[in-house]
Amino acid sequence: MTVESAPHSVSLPPEGEPGHVRIGDVTTEAGAVIKDVTVEFERWGRLNADASNVIVLEHALTGDAHASGPADIDRPTAGWWNGMIGSARALDTDKYCIICTNVIGGCRGTTGPSSPHPDDGSPWGSRFPAISVRDTVTVEHMALKALGITHVHAVIGGSLGGARSLEWTLMHPDFVGKALVMCVGARASAWQIGMQSAQIQFIESDPDWHGGDYYEKGVAPDRGLGFARRIAHLTYRGELELDDRFGATAQPGENPLSPMRTADRFQVESYLDHQAEKLAQRFDAGSYVVLTDTLNRHDIGRGRGGMNEALHSSKVPTMVAGVDTDILYPFHQQEHLARNLGNCLGLERIESAVGHDGFLTEFERVDGIVRKFLKEEPELPQSA
Repeated sequence: MTVESAPHSVSLPPEGEPGHVRIGDVTTEAGAVIKDVTVEFERWGRLNADASNVIVLEHALTGDAHASGPADIDRPTAGWWNGMIGSARALDTDKYCIICTNVIGGCRGTTGPSSPHPDDGSPWGSRFPAISVRDTVTVEHMALKALGITHVHAVIGGSLGGARSLEWTLMHPDFVGKALVMCVGARASAWQIGMQSAQIQFIESDPDWHGGDYYEKGVAPDRGLGFARRIAHLTYRGELELDDRFGATAQPGENPLSPMRTADRFQVESYLDHQAEKLAQRFDAGSYVVLTDTLNRHDIGRGRGGMNEALHSSKVPTMVAGVDTDILYPFHQQEHLARNLGNCLGLERIESAVGHDGFLTEFERVDGIVRKFLKEEPELPQSA
């Protein structure tokens, strides 16, 4: 379903099915133009009479708009927040209309490097510009306005989604009622930039990269993407969790301790190989490069007098949550947000051996955080 810009009406796809809205040309923060942008989204629950019950979900780096529901031929993975969305669940579809968009630069329906360029129909490839977190919010804001939505009850996200949620509160404070920001900091740290830049270099060093113009070559830079994913996945998980699961145990039938080094693996190596293969099957390397660079550019203080000044200026009620074993966005970064936000609703610690991915895996704890975030609110107008 494609929705043309219609600022005075709301037209949404069937619940849990992809919809598309065209928003025209977008000028990035750095001055580049992305022509004829299409945004894919999904929704759950019904809009109420005045469209005031919208909650926007923001996905992480390799996520998409499919936040809830089974995998199918068009959506190769199950919803990334399955169990959180539905009747009487934390994101209660009897009360709220949940909308999740696919980020600009992605590869699941929203315009990105693999999308056809409007000038010639060939993939954007190397012509796709760099984008910032602010650009992703600009696109989402345009998409919601095109759907006739002029205010959202809340915005919720973790990791890249958390950075987007935080930027929403600073870029469009009159548009957002409240925000839940998880597993992110006020800006990318030097450690994060270094780790993420190394992942980009893995992909760009793959002979099949072709400067980003590999789409019509018949072979994708999956080897480089796989290396990037192995490193990234180690930052997503916890050291204790991985050691408990795998230790220094050899993969069955393989001997990594033979007299000469071979391709035989430890179990953790096999696990990382599997993660690399899974990502290559569902995600585009060009999008991975663009969105990883987007994370490197994250800095809410840029042009706003620095991090603390920007945070102090925030008036949108914002709850912050983080995982105590997160090595990618350590908990001290969420503590910094909570200390300095101008209207902080509180700081929630997710205790987990899993690490950064805890906001996706620790269902009961995160369910409780979301319910706390949304509780004791005035009654919303009934659905139309």
